[in-house]
Amino acid sequence: MTTVFFSYCHADEALRDQLERQLRILQRQGLIETWHDRRIEAGQDFAGEIDAHIEADEIILLLVSPDFLNSDYCYEIEMTRALERHKAGEAIVIPVILRDCLWHGAPFGKLMATPTDGRPVTQWPDIDHAFRLVAEAVQAAAKRIGNSQAVTRPSAAPSNMQNTQSVNRSTPDQVIRSSNLRVAKTFTDRDRDAFQTEAFDFMAKYFENSLSELSVRNPEIDGSFRRLDANRFSAVAYHNGQAASRCTVFMGGAAYGGIAYTATENADTNGFNENLTVEADEQTLYLRSMGMAHFGQNRDQKLTFEGAAETYWQMFVQPLQ
Repeated sequence: MTTVFFSYCHADEALRDQLERQLRILQRQGLIETWHDRRIEAGQDFAGEIDAHIEADEIILLLVSPDFLNSDYCYEIEMTRALERHKAGEAIVIPVILRDCLWHGAPFGKLMATPTDGRPVTQWPDIDHAFRLVAEAVQAAAKRIGNSQAVTRPSAAPSNMQNTQSVNRSTPDQVIRSSNLRVAKTFTDRDRDAFQTEAFDFMAKYFENSLSELSVRNPEIDGSFRRLDANRFSAVAYHNGQAASRCTVFMGGAAYGGIAYTATENADTNGFNENLTVEADEQTLYLRSMGMAHFGQNRDQKLTFEGAAETYWQMFVQPLQ
């Protein structure tokens, strides 16, 4: 069984938990075994336990974010030793880009990162899909290691002796327990409201910046963005002076709540073309589309801020394309 070590900053613990859930199927299949510092028990040597896994585990995941790069321990100790073992062929290091940051110039910048093209997990429309891609990369690496071990493993010992040694392998200080220690989280109405407000503010800035860049790249397009109030903003795209697309995005529309999109620019926000509502699973809050517009394929996706903003931006920009 291939051992997998998570090198991460505690600010990204919720994202680490989501990744570990995606990897659980590989554990059930007996392909991998995962470890991170939350497995350290009271009274154990914290640094010693981490060092032991950095020195022994076969796959090391660098969960990269601004906080990871800012952490002296993650960057100077864990990452440095991981890359030394990778270079020596003793381990496989996989950079997992969790959040947007300037990581390409880091010492691991030349390694193939995941998800695809090193696009940060939090910028994918569906965060589950992003972590599935990470899980596939871990699966492929674990199979490479397994194939390599199968070729080099000695075959002189009887099979029953090998099985006995494998089952009983342990050390005096080893803690034998389950790795499945997560419990469901509870989100209050305050949590949901704060999440929705933060998502709306992100979306407003997303539209404002996208309109500006659209005009820069296409001289025939002139964009207009207006923040109408704390709960509403509007956008217009003019093509050679003629209005080609309009929209208003607002919170708390009609009886549905959520963040709504209407393909008009006005103060009347009673109706809408699409609506995104705040929902939760056992670990995180996310946005889900009601699937009212022709981009209803997002209906079953757990949308991040980026995914939600891009959903509405696609609706807005389509008439120009």
